[in-house]
Amino acid sequence: MELGTAAPSSLMKEFLRQSGGAAVIDGGLATELERHGADLNDPLWSAKCLDTSTHLIRAVHLDYLEAGADIILTASYQATIQGFKAKGYSSEESEAMLKKSVEIAHEARDIYYERCSKSSSNDTGDNRILKHRLILVAASVGSYGAYLADGSEYSGIYGDEITLEVLKDFHRRRVQVLVDAGPDLIAFETIPNKLEAQAYAELLEEENISIPAWFAFNSKDGVNVVSGDSILECSAIAESCKKVVAIGINCTPPRFIHGLISSIAKVTTKPILVYPNSGESYDANKKEWVQNTGVSVDDFVSYVNKWIEVGASLVGGCCRTTPDTIRAIYWSISNRPNAPTRQ
Repeated sequence: MELGTAAPSSLMKEFLRQSGGAAVIDGGLATELERHGADLNDPLWSAKCLDTSTHLIRAVHLDYLEAGADIILTASYQATIQGFKAKGYSSEESEAMLKKSVEIAHEARDIYYERCSKSSSNDTGDNRILKHRLILVAASVGSYGAYLADGSEYSGIYGDEITLEVLKDFHRRRVQVLVDAGPDLIAFETIPNKLEAQAYAELLEEENISIPAWFAFNSKDGVNVVSGDSILECSAIAESCKKVVAIGINCTPPRFIHGLISSIAKVTTKPILVYPNSGESYDANKKEWVQNTGVSVDDFVSYVNKWIEVGASLVGGCCRTTPDTIRAIYWSISNRPNAPTRQ
């Protein structure tokens, strides 16, 4: 089951056709790495495991695949050459870890397919979903604010000295290295302002990036991205970039998603993706999530078919969501009324 000769510009639409019209993105990485025993109290956050605990990253990818995820995101959200070098790694070591993030995801996909081939049914009876289906690896690119590790990806306020050219130069080599590692697409995530969206769009064109990309913005009011820039203007930048094959929202409370989908749909004909966080509040000063401020898995999943009805075609989870969340999304999408059959 492959995309065959689908052009990069049509990759996502062909993928969705084969997925029955809607597909599942994986969930939060860092929380699951910690559950598996990783210590992420570090400016590199989950990217720290690219050096110390690659087996844990692979295990989390497999957990999500066995929960029904059709797209897995690499552990490179906070992995930047600048960030690695600040921790004492060489340029060569830094680039090797970026490549490793894609390799680990590929390895997990291969292991999953092997498990599927040995299984006699799609559902093993222990809640694992072992169904041979088309699975994409998306190389995650976090914002400049994520590199700063000060919570500014949740504000989008970088200061006047951070210009369009500064942002393009910051991301350029990182994107090149990730693309060369062979993912199916690039996922620009938690984009907090219009300036960074423009930087990504120009970078994709300037470097003639050969694989498709998606843009995912974040919002804290359901109207604008976190910087206060208009979601309509930000989405329009993504819509005008031929390299971008899907547009949407991540790391945003579920209660805001419905309205944001409706807004994005006004300016794009491209597939819309949503992978909200659990709804919990993040304390950037303490660098921790505030307990008991989110929604339950059942409440989260109760939104899913409504999001699809208003225009979303890729749904998953971000911070603090788990394989249980993704499994529930998978079954919700699979069992929706009049759902087309997956190939």
